[in-house]
Amino acid sequence: MSQIFVSLFPLLALICSGFYLKKKAFFADGFWAGAEKLNYYVLFPAMLFINLASAPIALSQVKNILLILVLVFGLASVGLYLLRAIHRTPSARFGVYMQSVVRFNTYIGLAVVAALFHQPGMTLLAVILAISIPTVNVLSVLALADREQMNLLQIFKALCSNPLIMSCFVGALFNLSGLPLWAGFEHFLKQLALSSLPLGLLCVGAALEFNQFKTAIVPLILNTLARLLFMPALAWLICIWLGVPQLETQVLVIFFALPTASAAYILTKVFNGDSQLMAAVISVQTLCAALSLPLVLWLLM
Repeated sequence: MSQIFVSLFPLLALICSGFYLKKKAFFADGFWAGAEKLNYYVLFPAMLFINLASAPIALSQVKNILLILVLVFGLASVGLYLLRAIHRTPSARFGVYMQSVVRFNTYIGLAVVAALFHQPGMTLLAVILAISIPTVNVLSVLALADREQMNLLQIFKALCSNPLIMSCFVGALFNLSGLPLWAGFEHFLKQLALSSLPLGLLCVGAALEFNQFKTAIVPLILNTLARLLFMPALAWLICIWLGVPQLETQVLVIFFALPTASAAYILTKVFNGDSQLMAAVISVQTLCAALSLPLVLWLLM
């Protein structure tokens, strides 16, 4: 347990530091917007590309990961749509519930996996992200949009213009091509990648808002439990059922134990969803993950 705490402490300290710096207005608000933009469009795509472009990826691993992701996301989505039909949930709220359960905070995931499993774990997580990022974006948009708002061409264009999706796609193609990456350019990308995690975790902390906790307290609790406990438990059961190797099981369960993504708030606002509830969900899940993640890791390890 002490090893887990030592591994998680730096990322928790960075998140708390970001929250403190934002609370004390140490930087102007424009700094945080610029930092998020730099990470989203430059640093984070560089990390995803370098991990996929140079990683030794086995086809059997990709098959296992794809099957488990399809099963977990599929079962979760079917369950949510059944509950929507029973309770007649409007899109503004349903989109929040969907994002609360299927989206994930990539910065926290990369930090945890890098600390505990190093390069082998990072390679597996890069494959998971390459499949999951477009999947959860489609699920989120479909859940938030009313039927009359749906435009499949617009959704496709949005996915193609997403820098995270494109960096995964290009990195995977480069890996399959077998071409060597020039050493100088590889070192440049690695330096960009090294900057991504600390800056991303600081931005996670700066985005936390704790003034919306009185908003829809029951959905808030249920969505937090679903994301942080039910999803990793479901992933673990499916991995055990399929006989997935230990490292893949550990990385997949950690992935499904992550709190929802901070970017969910922006997408919710774009589609006129319940952004106040989304902000509360993001903050509560991130806060509770400080307790649930060590528990999940302890059970796994």
